[in-house]
Amino acid sequence: MNIALMAHDKKKELMVQFCTAYKSVLAQHHVSATATTGRLVAEATGLPINLFMARNQGGPEQILARIAYNEVDMIFFFPDPNTSDPQQDQCLLDTLRQCDTYNVPCATNLASAEMLILGLQRGDLDWREFARPRRNTFR
Repeated sequence: MNIALMAHDKKKELMVQFCTAYKSVLAQHHVSATATTGRLVAEATGLPINLFMARNQGGPEQILARIAYNEVDMIFFFPDPNTSDPQQDQCLLDTLRQCDTYNVPCATNLASAEMLILGLQRGDLDWREFARPRRNTFR
């Protein structure tokens, strides 16, 4: 599966901790991320991470485009719920809208992320492989 990671600045450390805890699960899949988040996760875990551009350079838009082309199977996006930045708020709304449109599971907090990753580990999300078998990968 193709998994995308995104995190606002105040949630990057939480994303690193999450990916460290579930490194063995993530290692079995293709993982991509926006630039800073991906670099931090790769440094902490040693996982190969395909890096997109940073948020302010269009990284989230790159991920959204891949969702539309059925090249993303799952997103872990840890937003800062206390932000007053309208650009970050819009990024979250755009991501949720795209995931809803294309039926892509999206976790936006630690609790939902753990549910998705444990479901992934059990094979609960294998239906994505059968629903649309003609997909490209990031690599």
